Amino acid sequence: MLLTLTLPRINDYMRLAQIKAIHAPEGSSLAPGAKLFDITVDLSEAVAHDCPPISHYRLALRDRAWLRRIAVARGDEVAIGAALALFSTDEQEPLDGAPARNVRISIAGILDQSGWWDGEEP
Repeated sequence: MLLTLTLPRINDYMRLAQIKAIHAPEGSSLAPGAKLFDITVDLSEAVAHDCPPISHYRLALRDRAWLRRIAVARGDEVAIGAALALFSTDEQEPLDGAPARNVRISIAGILDQSGWWDGEEP
């Protein structure tokens, strides 16, 4: 069975996300909990803030599946609903059919502390 992963809406004001990291290579067998993508969402155009409203997230797999095709590259900016990857439940599944459903994922917020603290005590 083919499964698809599209960029989910994480925030009501979100329009785009930038792909910061791709953790799994094409052709790999993945277990639930496998890291897929790290993304960054910038809300500065949609909502006024006195600091950059940038959030970081990790998309992790909740299904057991084979990663068959990655549709994005590191640094790409993608819109909500854009295809990120194609999976299958069988390693030899032909890729010419339509996906049966979305792959199940978990979304975890990542607190990026770079630039907040240089590691030295005040």
